[in-house]
Amino acid sequence: MGQFLVLGAGAIGQGTAVELADRGHEVTVVSRSGRGPAHEGVRAVAADAADAERLTTLAEGAEAIVNALNPPNYTTWERDWPPLAQAALTAAERSGAGLVTVGNLYGYGMVDGPMTEQTPLRPNGHKGQLRARMWETALEAHRSGRVRATELRASDYTGPGVGAQSLLNSMVIARVVKDRPVWLVMGDPDAPHTWTDVRDTARLAAVLATDDRSWGQAWHVPSAPPRSVREVVGEVAQLCGRAPRAVHGIPRGAVTALGTVVPLLRELRETRHQFERPFVLDATHTTEVFGLQPTPWEVTLRETVEWLSATAA
Repeated sequence: MGQFLVLGAGAIGQGTAVELADRGHEVTVVSRSGRGPAHEGVRAVAADAADAERLTTLAEGAEAIVNALNPPNYTTWERDWPPLAQAALTAAERSGAGLVTVGNLYGYGMVDGPMTEQTPLRPNGHKGQLRARMWETALEAHRSGRVRATELRASDYTGPGVGAQSLLNSMVIARVVKDRPVWLVMGDPDAPHTWTDVRDTARLAAVLATDDRSWGQAWHVPSAPPRSVREVVGEVAQLCGRAPRAVHGIPRGAVTALGTVVPLLRELRETRHQFERPFVLDATHTTEVFGLQPTPWEVTLRETVEWLSATAA
């Protein structure tokens, strides 16, 4: 069995580590806190993921590095992401490990239909431009023979174990579980939207890290059929045994005004289109090549409600 280095100890980082360790691999998880999953095949190390020298040392002998980092401050991505991405790429190049990056859909910008891996990267904001540059830099290194690189792309997360970094969990499902009204900061509550289970993301990351067919291209995470926010609210209410809550929208003008004093709302403006029109991920290619299927939506939602109910108790 092989050795793998996972960067990040969030839901996806820990999930990826467990997926790999369950297959008999030796896994090292790197985070600032030094925490990791309680698994005999996983070693947790406290380190600065922007330290290329340290990562190179930790990656010696590893088959692949999985970059599952996600800087928590949405407003400082331009400052925080570049050194992290460069350190991971440098460590992969120096150690000979492959590089799997956990990405998102920001780089596609505004689209008129379902997104496939062939959809052009046409970001409409600086966060999308940043994600696109990260992939293009890694892909250039791959094509020049300096490193083996791939990227997976997921839609907005849901699933048990992910809290504030899931808009659906924190702003919709958790509020229905607590019998509180749902207020949408942006978007159309009836627009179809793909939600990706974090466990499906971790599963694909582990597959890409261990399958040579993955290198040199991007892959979409198999995800359940799209659901609108209003549909999710109704389904959660039914699981909780109560009548559906109304979904209230905050006018765009009010959100724009609040953005002048609330940095997070200002940063969300460039992704507003994702919630104002259908936002659908197509992962057919991933399913055809690797045979992966998404966790059934009913399972994802039920287990997310159970997890949020337990954490709220």
